[in-house]
This record gives sequence, C-alpha cells and structure tokens, in this order.
Amino acid sequence: MNVKWDLTYLFPNVETYDKAYRKTLDLIDKLATFKGKLGDEADFKVYFLLQKDLQKTGWRAYQYAALLSDLDKKNTENASRLQLMQIAFAKLQQAVSFEEPELISIGREKVLSFVDNNPELKEFRFGFEKLFRRQEHILDDKSESLLAGFGKLADAGKDLYGSLSVADIEHQDVMLDSGDIVQITNSNYRAYIQKSQSPSERKDIFDSVFSYYDVHKNTYASIYRLVLDYDIAMMKARKYPNSLESYLFKDAIPASVYKSLCNVARKNTGVIKKYLKIRKDYLGLEEYHTYDRFIPLARSDKEYGYDEARNLFFSSLEKFPADFKNKAMDVLKEGFVDVYEQPGKRTGAYSSSMPDTHPYILLNYSGTLEDVFTVAHEAGHSIHSLYSAETQPSALQDYTIFVAEVASTFNEHNLLDYFIRESKATKNEKIMLLQRAIDDIMSTFYRQTLFAIYEAEAHEKAENGEAITADVLSDIMIDLYKEFYGLDIVKEEVKQYVWAYIPHLFYTPFYVYQYATSFAASLKLYENVKNGVPGAFENYIGLLKSGGSDYPVNQLQTAGVDLTADDAFLAVVRRMEELVGELEVAIAEK
Repeated sequence: MNVKWDLTYLFPNVETYDKAYRKTLDLIDKLATFKGKLGDEADFKVYFLLQKDLQKTGWRAYQYAALLSDLDKKNTENASRLQLMQIAFAKLQQAVSFEEPELISIGREKVLSFVDNNPELKEFRFGFEKLFRRQEHILDDKSESLLAGFGKLADAGKDLYGSLSVADIEHQDVMLDSGDIVQITNSNYRAYIQKSQSPSERKDIFDSVFSYYDVHKNTYASIYRLVLDYDIAMMKARKYPNSLESYLFKDAIPASVYKSLCNVARKNTGVIKKYLKIRKDYLGLEEYHTYDRFIPLARSDKEYGYDEARNLFFSSLEKFPADFKNKAMDVLKEGFVDVYEQPGKRTGAYSSSMPDTHPYILLNYSGTLEDVFTVAHEAGHSIHSLYSAETQPSALQDYTIFVAEVASTFNEHNLLDYFIRESKATKNEKIMLLQRAIDDIMSTFYRQTLFAIYEAEAHEKAENGEAITADVLSDIMIDLYKEFYGLDIVKEEVKQYVWAYIPHLFYTPFYVYQYATSFAASLKLYENVKNGVPGAFENYIGLLKSGGSDYPVNQLQTAGVDLTADDAFLAVVRRMEELVGELEVAIAEK
C-alpha cells in the first residue's frame, strides 16, 4: 500500500507548478490595475472573474508548495518555493487593499445589482453581504491605509512573544531519580512526567519549564499589555463596544454564545472535581497537582498497524449511510495520506484542503491508540471538505474555524463508543479510552473555556484603564483554577504563570473559545444521532455540505444546535458525567 502523498494530482511536476506560480504573479499584477474601476460593471465582472482564476490557480499552487515543504523541512529548495509563494500572497493583500473601501463607496445596492446581472458572480454574493454588514466598522480609503500602516504593531507582540518563548528560551537540565540528566523542553516535559513514578521528580520536571515564565513574568506581562493595547486601539478606531465583540462581529457570533459557554462551564465544575478525586485516589497520590494530569491511569504496549486503524475507523461507521462511508474511504485512499514519520517531515497531523481539490492528510503514525483516533479526526476534516466541495461553489467551500472541529470530533465521539461497546477492549484499554475521552473534554471544553474567561477579564480590565501586571494576570488564573478544578495553584509556585505559557493568548486573541464551541456542537449533533432523533444525521450532513455559505451560528442552528442557548454546552457536561461514571465502573472491574 502506498503510504506517501502523490502530489502529481495537484501538478504533474515542478515545471508545471512553476508555470502556475508565474500565472499567479501575473494575476496579482492585473488585479492591482483595477483600483478606481470597480464602479463600472464590465470592469467589476472582469476583476472578480480574475479572482476566481486566482482561486483556482494560486491556491492550488500554494498548497503544492506548502505540502512539499512539510514533507522535508530540511530541503532548502522546497523552503524557498514556499517562501516565494508566501511573498506572492502578501503582495496580493497589498494589491487588493483598495477593494473593500471602494466597494463600500460604490454602495450595497449597486454592487449586488452587478452580481444579479452576472450569474457567474453569484458565489460572491454572500461575501459582499458580509462586507456591507461590516460597513460601519470599515473606514475610508485614507484611514484604512493609515491603519494598515500600524498593522505591524499587531505583530509586534507576537514577534516579541515568539522571540522570548522560542528563539531565546533557555531549557534546563533535570537529574531524574535514576541519576540520568536530561534536558527538559516545552515539547518533551509531558512525556517525562507521564513516565515518572516520583512526585518530587514530576515537580522538578514541571518547575524546569514553568520557572522560565516566573523569571520573565514582568516581560511577558508587558508583551501582553501590548497585545491588549492594540486590540483596544482597533476596537475604538472601528467603533466596536468592546474588544470581545470586535472579534466576534466578523462571523456574526452573538456575544451571548461566548457568555453562555462560560456560564455553563462555570456552573458545572462538580464533575471535574469528581474526576480529579478519582484520579488522585486511584493513583495513590497524597496531593494532586495540575501536572499530575499527564499520568496515565492505565498503560498498554499494544500497537495498532495503520491498516488496523483504518479498518477500526471504517467499522465504527457501519451504522451510517453509504455515501458517508464511501467518503471516509475516499479521504484515506492511497496517495492522499502521508502516514509515517520521516527525517525532516513536519510534526503533528492535519488535513489540508483548497477549493475544488481532493484534501490531503498528514500523519506521523506510530501505532499508538492515540494515533488511531488521530486518523478518525483528520478524516473528519477531509470528509467535511469533500461534502463542501461537492455542494458549494469555490468561493463558498471554505468553512470557518467556528465549525471546523465539528466533523473531526464527531468521528472521535463515534469511534470511542465503538471501542467501548463493540470492540473487544481489555480493562486497561477501556480505562485508557475513557481517560482519553474525559481528558479531551477537560482540555478542549473546560480548559479552553477557562482561558476564554481569562481573556475576557483581562481585556475588560485594560478597557477600564486598570493596570495590567504579572500579579494582576496571575490573580485571574489563580481564581479560575480554584473555581474550575478546586486546586490552589499558588502551592505549585510557578503554575500561576500559565497565562504566559499559552501562545494563543498572544498570537490569536479570542480564538480558544472556538475549540470549546466546536466541541460542544459536535457532541450535541452526535448525541442527537446516537439517540435516534429523526433527521439528525441528515442535518449533520447538511452542515458539512453548507461549507462557508452562511454564518456559522446559523449553520449550526439549521443542523439542530442552538449555541445561543445552554443545551449544546450542557450536552458536554452530560457526556462528561457519563464517561466519568463509566470510568468508575471500569476501574471496579475484576
């Protein structure tokens, strides 16, 4: 079986790619010449047909360059090819920066009449409607140009954070109880804690990572203040009521969704504390610390071959319609999955899709139970992309981050239930599976919501003119960890600086809540399907087919999930309670 990507599907050879790259540059240059011309219907039509051409050629070329680079990060030729493509797309942003202010100056009625007169432009209509919805927050051409000039300040906090957390970070050596001296990093400390049998050793390992954030806490606080200041400046310039709504507005996410998520999580922390007590007692710990979450409740040396993982996933789908099962097989067919780790290959896993192309999946498969679930997860993303491409025109195939994790985690929920109820899992495997599922809810729903609350509180303090210091930020975290987990992280001395450890808080403000909303939506959809709610699976497939053709909250509502109410978030709580109960049963088994 071929377990490597066949990129000839995108381009038969590098020479063909080079031709597409040159065409991309040419299209970008042509688009730049339309400044001041979009009020003329003929020019308007040509301009957006060129956009369609760029979408077909340029994005395909970008994907090819990115995938080649990810196969071998040591290959300088691949790196150079990707860098040139990134430069080209940066040039594109500059070339079309006139577009939104110009369309707004033309007016909604005239722009939409151009679309109605030219059916080949129909797919752009929703994009224009979104633009005019944002009209009150888009400034005139001169002001937009001025704000764009300050855009580099948006990256200043990210760049400083990256320099301090990656480029300049100092890793520490730790002497293990065995006498071995190992270097502990942000990437490997979990694995060392997971293997450790000694509370003092686990503390030393954890402290070796988080003490860095303690030493640099004031610098991190200053960097975060820069991030907050930029958000507030943009919020005021674009006339949003607060920073949170400035981030939610683009995708029409009601603030009530964010608030409902946070409220439900805060009111239902009892099951977390019950789970932590089960862990503490079962592991025989005198005191439970946050880093003890990495200790497995059970271990297994069993390995799953890649073919076995695929077959387990396919078997878990037996109750679903043929079209869905066929798409699952399609996304995992030869040539579109790069399976095993190799020198220079990018780490992790992902599904990569562009409009009107078959998605590619990258894995670094090593045979663990976790890897089996990763196959199902990434296949979910690719299935979503296939349904979207099958139904939507090019401009509407790309779905938002808000719904991106629905299909992937739906597959995981289903695979877990298959493992527990229908496969011949041993007691140890059941405990491992249940711990994995519970920890997934802990990290994806509860932990990300905790960080979402932190972001909202920090931004609110800054908006009110309050001081933002390391102590202020730590105090927020200390209170939230007590509330959510019943743990006093002050006792761990350095855990209170977890706000400095989470890169998303610096790189992409008000992003992490979407992990929790996607997870809740997928679980509610899965609960509906599992409980035999009439039309539930058809509604789920309808969501996948809708691509990016509507605002995400509307898409989910049509599929049967109302995120403006509490029920979808309570579905996560119910699932957590169910799994913790099953864990108690599994632990008690003889």
